[in-house]
Parts: sequence; C-alpha cells; structure tokens
Amino acid sequence: MHLPGRDDCLIVDPGFTPREVIDHIDQLGLKPAAILLTHGHSDHIGGNAAMKRRWPDCPIIIGRGDAPKLTDPWQNLSGQFGLPMVSPPADRLVDDNEQLELAGMRLEVRDAPGHCAGHVVYVWHDGRPKIVLGGDVLFAGGIGRTDFPDGDFRALVRSIHNRLFTLEDDTIVLSGHGEATTIGEERRGNPFVGLESDHPPKR
Repeated sequence: MHLPGRDDCLIVDPGFTPREVIDHIDQLGLKPAAILLTHGHSDHIGGNAAMKRRWPDCPIIIGRGDAPKLTDPWQNLSGQFGLPMVSPPADRLVDDNEQLELAGMRLEVRDAPGHCAGHVVYVWHDGRPKIVLGGDVLFAGGIGRTDFPDGDFRALVRSIHNRLFTLEDDTIVLSGHGEATTIGEERRGNPFVGLESDHPPKR
C-alpha cells in the first residue's frame, strides 16, 4: 500500500508468497516503512522472515495481544497443521486507539477481537473514502472464523458492530481473504452480522 508520489509503502499481513510481494515492491522502486500485522495467524505472518531478510530495518508492528503468536507455532496455528513456523519478533506493539504515521498515512489502531483475541484493524482516515485494513474480521458476505482456540463469535459480532459498522457506508474494507467490500454493503447485506441477520448491534 503506498501513496502516489512517494517512494515508501506499507506491507500488510505478508502471507505464504513473500517472493511475489518483494518482487512487486522492487519493481515499483519502493522501500517499506513497516510490516503491519492485523493478527498473528501463520497465513498472515508467513512472509515476515523473508521481508526482514530483504529489509532488515523495516519494523514488524502488531497489536499487543497477538504478539506472542509470532514466535510460538502452536499459538499461530502452524504447529497444528504440521508445518511449524515462527516469525521474527515484533519491533513495535500497538494498542487500541493508537495513531500511527507511516508512509505518509495516518492510521488508527482499533482492537477487533473475535477471530482471535489480539486482532486489530487499521483505519486510514485521510483517504476519501476511508480504508480499513481488516484482516480476518469482516469479509465480503462473510466474517472471520471463530473456532480457533482464542476465537469468540460473540466478541467478533461486537467488534464488527462497534468498531467497523460505526464508520461511513463508503468506507472500503480490504480483508485478509477475498474481494474488497464496503461498510455499507456489509451493514445492509452481510448474512452473519448485517441488518437482516439474527445478531442485532449490541452497544
């Protein structure tokens, strides 16, 4: 993610194909200002080591609650799937409502537990429309899984209603999987948490 006219960028949740990410950044002639992580599951942190080898000074940033997953294959779920892996540890931990200034962007950290206990999302307020780097909280027509050890369906519903659905309808949600969507589309039509679902907002 980068702004036109700048030579820096942000890497968000590098997964299991880091070579493609590195090649793309190199082709654009950019330098990453940070590796932003929404949470510590292996499919979102699998590329961290390769990123740090390519750019050793690029900081890994993650919410405080999920930082232990980086260096524990059982917490990041890779151990359970028979391919234990770890990431370099975090360089910076962030907390709810913290403001980040990175690559020319002002990002707000919002706690969004449910898919896992330490999940955060990053809201870019300066863009028009706003953009949410949403990880595995809210998808186009879906929501994140809650059947992992620290998942919690009720917490996820609360996170979506109280931390995401309070944003403007045209806010773009860039999820960890699948196509982009908007807050308005999901508020109106998401079958799990939208207006027609069985889970009305709980403030």
